[in-house]
Amino acid sequence: MACRFFETKEHAALYQKYTIREPEEVISLTLSYLEKKKGKPFELAVDVGCGTGQSTRLLASHFQKVVGIDISEAQIQEAKNAGVLPNMSYIVAPAEKIPFEDGSVDLITASVAAHWFEVEEFIRETDRVLKPSECLALSSLYPHFDLHYKDCSKCLTDTFMEAFNFLLREPGSERVEIMRSEYKPIFDAVHFADKMRVTKILLKYSLSITELLGYVETLFTFQTFSRRDPKAANAFLEKLQER
Repeated sequence: MACRFFETKEHAALYQKYTIREPEEVISLTLSYLEKKKGKPFELAVDVGCGTGQSTRLLASHFQKVVGIDISEAQIQEAKNAGVLPNMSYIVAPAEKIPFEDGSVDLITASVAAHWFEVEEFIRETDRVLKPSECLALSSLYPHFDLHYKDCSKCLTDTFMEAFNFLLREPGSERVEIMRSEYKPIFDAVHFADKMRVTKILLKYSLSITELLGYVETLFTFQTFSRRDPKAANAFLEKLQER
């Protein structure tokens, strides 16, 4: 069974507010690849593991219809609360059972989500629902962050990464290793003859301390820590903010 770490309403609300958004550059790269494969028009895109719909909304202006699916009812409700365009919809469903007919989908995407799936089952499903010569696009973040501020950059980066690595002691953290490998095991598992792997896309964000700490709270490792020991988790955040 796929991992389920993003189930609560509180976590979904944090995720909507603080998670790092997929950059337009990744969407543009995906659409360029799809256009070379089939040409326009783009009819149906399905965003799997859509969470609160950040990537789903980015796709909406490029397709006749976009559907976000996620196994978490709380995440889907938060996505709906954020606003649904006329050509968008959301469905609660697992990645391993995509609720569409055979050969009906132009594009399947999964943004920072595929490492939670049962990969072989998911790929079989994408093979079933995709039209011939259509596109599967999987993206992720490399779990390392460089923080920059005046002459404090190294200290800030070391502090943040120390905290990040501390949280990796929590159950489920082995999935982060798939991200560290830049999704190579998942790429190798995709059997499509025509496939491409792109790495080293640099993302730059301007964040306040509050926003950075909010991002830490969205991490499944912090949420697991907080459920296990709320007092220690709060002390961890306070110490991180102080440092």
